[in-house]
Amino acid sequence: MASAAAAGAGLTIRPDSILASGGISTDNDKPAILGGAKAIPDRFPKWPIYDNVESKGLLDVLYSDKWGRLDGKTTTRFEEEYAKISGAQHCLATTSGTSALLTMLGALGVGPGDEVIIPVYTFIATYNVVVLNYALPVIVDMDPDSFQIDAKKIEAAITKNTKAIMPVHMGGSPADMDAILAIGKKNNIPILEDACQAPLAEWRGKKVGTLGLAGGLSFQSSKNLCCGEGGAVISNDKKFIDDCYKFHNQGWWSGSDQDNNAFDIKTRGSNLRITEFQSGILLSQMTRLIEQSKIRYENALYLNSLFNEIPGLVPAKLYEGVTNSTYHFYMFRYEKEGFAGMSREQFMRAMSQEGVNLSSGYGRIYPYITNLAKSKYYLKIYGEKEMKRWLERIECPVNEKIANEHAVWLSQPNLLGSRKQIEQIAIAARKIQKYAKEIINSQ
Repeated sequence: MASAAAAGAGLTIRPDSILASGGISTDNDKPAILGGAKAIPDRFPKWPIYDNVESKGLLDVLYSDKWGRLDGKTTTRFEEEYAKISGAQHCLATTSGTSALLTMLGALGVGPGDEVIIPVYTFIATYNVVVLNYALPVIVDMDPDSFQIDAKKIEAAITKNTKAIMPVHMGGSPADMDAILAIGKKNNIPILEDACQAPLAEWRGKKVGTLGLAGGLSFQSSKNLCCGEGGAVISNDKKFIDDCYKFHNQGWWSGSDQDNNAFDIKTRGSNLRITEFQSGILLSQMTRLIEQSKIRYENALYLNSLFNEIPGLVPAKLYEGVTNSTYHFYMFRYEKEGFAGMSREQFMRAMSQEGVNLSSGYGRIYPYITNLAKSKYYLKIYGEKEMKRWLERIECPVNEKIANEHAVWLSQPNLLGSRKQIEQIAIAARKIQKYAKEIINSQ
């Protein structure tokens, strides 16, 4: 796909001209929250999207009598197909995205005394998988323009105990991978990509998850490629993916040598194997993945062009190296000054009345951090002095401000809507902006 800048450059329709020319009646442009007509009368596409293709995928597994990966072939087929479209040499399916991340850390041998660098702005699973290994999650603040980890702050977080750097491709948009890979190479620290929200996202033409040592993916029910629960590790490193297989299979290897019962036993492991049913659904869903990703990307860039004309709405920046974002979330900053001082929560309520539900995104990591600092297990491993120092190291003032006051998300099914619906989102925001003072006074 073309770069974000190039793809957005040809989009010249202005939101004010849309408001004047179509989408909704302009006879009564009052916001719905003040009694006007909804800007978006038609529902956005439901999620997940499925039909007889998924039915056949499930029934084929059912009638095969092979429901688990150890004796079935569907999971292997999915792994081969996903490796192909991701450009990875190897793919290992797991029970969830969390399991994929846990498997990567397990294969790397992360444990007590180790540190893993992660972003503050992420789903809690990124943090949890580090803590499950009794390692220290070293949390780095966000770049407020992109919502991604601030790569300029990573190197200062490195110590002699840093075992891995785990950037997250938040919302389906790649983090600043040129900078992150350079830091990893300079300090001889492996990069494990949390690509759970970003299947098929690209950095300089390469799929995320294939840029570092490995990448973790999620196929949970809200994800762009979904099967209810599921995940995968992708990597170009054969030894590493073999270690991942062992970890996810109770610590032993029973791949091509199953018949000989030949085990290469690791020191630990778990059962994180995906079922054949999940893999059957994933193979079916993959028939839609590329086209859906294209629609989301194009609609998101179009919405960027519309929001750029509305003071107070600032779309998340894509870095120069991004050649495709899968937009699991469409993230933007809400600046109340552009809406007569209307709070973010008031804006979101007004948009909901117009027919589009928004989210304030992540921001709940600090209760976990506070409790971890008091954990008897962590105090036993690291000591009270070190845990106090850890709290001081991981302060993230930018995240506190953005997450609590400015962050707003639109979910991925909205970006599968029609071009008219994308325009109507901007129309809704324009209406709310025009009547902002009345809305504030009415509440």
